[in-house]
Amino acid sequence: MRYRTLSTALLLSAALLGGCTYERKGPPEHHLADWGARPPSKNAVTVCHAYGCQRTTRVVFTKDDVRELAKLMKKVKRNDSAAEERRAVAYAVGWMERKTGEIVGTKADRPGMDLRASGDPTQQDCVDEATTTTSYLMFLASHGLIKHHTVGIPFSKGNIFKGMLQGNPVKYWPHWTAVLRDKETGQRWAVDSWIYENGENPAVVKVDEWYIKDISNLPKPTT
Repeated sequence: MRYRTLSTALLLSAALLGGCTYERKGPPEHHLADWGARPPSKNAVTVCHAYGCQRTTRVVFTKDDVRELAKLMKKVKRNDSAAEERRAVAYAVGWMERKTGEIVGTKADRPGMDLRASGDPTQQDCVDEATTTTSYLMFLASHGLIKHHTVGIPFSKGNIFKGMLQGNPVKYWPHWTAVLRDKETGQRWAVDSWIYENGENPAVVKVDEWYIKDISNLPKPTT
């Protein structure tokens, strides 16, 4: 617990004070460990909520759930390409959010950031969303539902100092995203669920095209 607290504090300091982009090397499991989230195991995933993973809830999908996800992704894909796999992943993440939202209570999660919501178990900030989405992506990969990509470690981007100079620190607030990496090209893709209501498709965009302007101008859902 002490290690997690120190590690999390260092991450927050880097994200808040470092400006621009915070990245680290290593597998996605390192990010989950930093925030106290257990990695997926068999049919179980971890949902982070209450802001900054203050709460974590283990959710177990059934075999029927896995079959339903496979069926959905197959239906969405128009061909067997990396681009279509990313589309299918967006639909799968939305489906998983709706399913876990009913169990955890995050179906009531409001899109975007509400600074008053810290500690509310029904709400998720970008750390919760990025960490939970990473758990979902690892789950999909472990069940053979992602083959053109690997799951990357989440990263954050933002510049709080720029916002402070403009009198609006939240405008460029550090924002986290889950990541997929194309096996063939090496291109990384942001998978961002935080912007939308629970259960909507996340935005899946190239990392260098994600969060370019400010927190109010983030990508649209991938459909």
